[in-house]
Amino acid sequence: MSLVPRSVREAIHPVHRAGWPFIAITLALALVLGLLWGPLFWLLLILAGWMLVFFRDPTRVSPNAPGLVISPADGRVEPLVTVVPPAELGLGPEPRQRISVFMDVFDCHINRAPVAGRIAKIAYKPGKFVSADLDKASEDNERNGFVIDTAEGHRLGVVQVAGLVARRILVWTNEGALVAQGERIGMIRFGSRLDVYLPEGSVVLVAARQRAIAGETVLAHLPGAAPLPPYPVRVD
Repeated sequence: MSLVPRSVREAIHPVHRAGWPFIAITLALALVLGLLWGPLFWLLLILAGWMLVFFRDPTRVSPNAPGLVISPADGRVEPLVTVVPPAELGLGPEPRQRISVFMDVFDCHINRAPVAGRIAKIAYKPGKFVSADLDKASEDNERNGFVIDTAEGHRLGVVQVAGLVARRILVWTNEGALVAQGERIGMIRFGSRLDVYLPEGSVVLVAARQRAIAGETVLAHLPGAAPLPPYPVRVD
């Protein structure tokens, strides 16, 4: 039996292995440079503590219902738009509904598959590094896109968009791979956004400025899936 309460164990998230080199280097610099100037030790120690938060890798449990699109990232839902997907995805010239989730430097940056399916395509495009909360970031910034085909015949686009601080997009899957809903597929360092391009007929279930949790928050309902149960509507 563990001596640590369950609530405390669940609040302490593991750190993804991608973060340990940064944390170790920062701690080493804190020890060395702290000998030269004391305040540097504390500044770098605080930076290492922030990295522990940034690279956290919590366990997430995805909703168990057919036809759901879940959030691929933690963060704030941006205003919903209908736009033509990036050309490199090969999704055609017709506009699609796009749901964007903006991650600030305090959000968990592990990216997850919004649906279960096969990775039909992975497409990287170099670009700029303007602030990821600007709408033009989806067109101008460095990005990496996934096209996911579901077993029901739907095709979605998921795009990792680098931000003002982010300089590295990591991908943890390959073309042709089968991914489970909520499976880890990559991350972006250090502040960025995820764009999801939905099939025509999808029903969006989130609103702008809503907070999303990767692997758990439902973003949309795919067309043709079993209907969702009715929900009560708040009347102000």
